[in-house]
Amino acid sequence: MNWSIAEVARMSGVTSRTLRHYDEIGLLPPAGIGSNGHRYYAEADLLRLQQILLMRELGVGLREIREVLDSQRDRVAVLREHHRRLLGERSRLQTLARTVARTIADLEKDEGSEDMTVQINRPENLFEGFEPSRYEAEVEAEVRERWPAAWEQSRQAVEGMTAEDTERWQREVTAQLIRMAEFMVAGAPADDPAVQTEVVAHYQGVCRFWTPNKAAYEGLAQRYVDDPQMRGNFEKIAEGLAEYLRAAMIVYAGARLS
Repeated sequence: MNWSIAEVARMSGVTSRTLRHYDEIGLLPPAGIGSNGHRYYAEADLLRLQQILLMRELGVGLREIREVLDSQRDRVAVLREHHRRLLGERSRLQTLARTVARTIADLEKDEGSEDMTVQINRPENLFEGFEPSRYEAEVEAEVRERWPAAWEQSRQAVEGMTAEDTERWQREVTAQLIRMAEFMVAGAPADDPAVQTEVVAHYQGVCRFWTPNKAAYEGLAQRYVDDPQMRGNFEKIAEGLAEYLRAAMIVYAGARLS
């Protein structure tokens, strides 16, 4: 029995666009193409898709997944590696649960206080257990598709960073978000000169990896709000921060970028 790409998308939750991409890169070619040009998948393809999704859940890259599936490596060895990663993920989730529990306790203790700086001045506790690279990969994929030259620029910049560079950059980003949250709590409008000075620093930070034009920077601002995982990270610092940063970035893009 064969299933259409629409049926596979419905069953698996993977979009038709992603399935077409998997076909284009040779990761999941369909069993056949109908006279209408539609892709059709057999049972073996569904099993392969299940393996792809499992390895994606474990953070394995698409190129590595294809190599594993095409090389017919020892499946037991592959499953052992999956098991090792799952145990590591369990440990990370336990740490993340402790982080959330600690934040809840802090919020309950400070409930009713109008001084939000009590919450946002503890950045070292807010992000324990998070893996920003999980979300950055999604942004990278979008940049690669829409702005391939920018993606190559970003790739080269990341490869040139040492572990110390990465840690320093993450601290800078956290400190910058805290400053933005403090402006928001103080009621500063998005076009306030001091707020825009922070956005200048934010844009320059982005330019370390790729140089967005007006449309791209506005798109990044919108993604901060639309992506649940990214938005959630901002909300851990201060509620409404994603929308506030978006508004400030759009002001900057309209005034400074083309």
